[in-house]
Amino acid sequence: MTAPSPERARLAAALRELKCRTGLSLAGLAAKTAFSKSSWDRYLNGRTLPPRDAVQELCRLAGEPEGRCLALWEIAESEGSGRAAAQPPEEAAPVEDDRRRGSADQSSVHRRATLVAVLASVSAVVVGGVAAAALLLPDRGGEPGAALSPPPSVAGPRCRGEVCEGKSPMRMKCAGAPLTLASYRTATGASLELRYSQECGTSWARMWGTRIGDRLEMSATGGAGDGTRSGRVRSVEIRNGVDADSYVYTPMTAADPGSVVRACFDPVAGGEECFDSRVAR
Repeated sequence: MTAPSPERARLAAALRELKCRTGLSLAGLAAKTAFSKSSWDRYLNGRTLPPRDAVQELCRLAGEPEGRCLALWEIAESEGSGRAAAQPPEEAAPVEDDRRRGSADQSSVHRRATLVAVLASVSAVVVGGVAAAALLLPDRGGEPGAALSPPPSVAGPRCRGEVCEGKSPMRMKCAGAPLTLASYRTATGASLELRYSQECGTSWARMWGTRIGDRLEMSATGGAGDGTRSGRVRSVEIRNGVDADSYVYTPMTAADPGSVVRACFDPVAGGEECFDSRVAR
């Protein structure tokens, strides 16, 4: 099998990072987009250059602005089509006066400098994303292979404490390097975790290995030394096969050091199971 070009490999790495951020499997991506599971496998491994629409759809699912990945796609597409090949020999070009030739040379230099800047920026982001994803890989068998928490944003989280209430840990950039407060295996075989972000001052729960209709609730009480945390309940339900094939997260609730974070799993068949943990002071 021929190795992908460096340009296509960079694009594939960026797309894999976005896939991790969505928490979707290949089947999940196929269900939510116009492209098949086998097509996504080729795109993510760099064997085939994806259509521009596929890049845009993955950015939408990951909550990522399109600019960075579309710039990579333009570079990879340009290389693949030969548009980035060397200029024709000088004698084949029409005669130009000195001013027009100088302008064209400056334009070419500007375009090359822009491409170099884009590649340098993207490489730094992708490397950082891969490193963060490696730290967050689950260590138990039978879990979704590509469901990873997203890497932290260079700009940091988008909310903190009460401002994060009810919001997604993924979209608010709080799930970059969370602590796992506790893990739990249910009687039905589902796996649960309580998570905590020190940067955001929030907690949430996640589940995988679930069935359609399973429900997860979590809350945080106490903390800050005075027990005033309200204990608002945040919940999520497995609605379809795509959810059942992925990590599914509750929205966040504010949590302080000392807070007790509690999760309750209500399966579609079986009794409720609860567990909790305390955020370290």
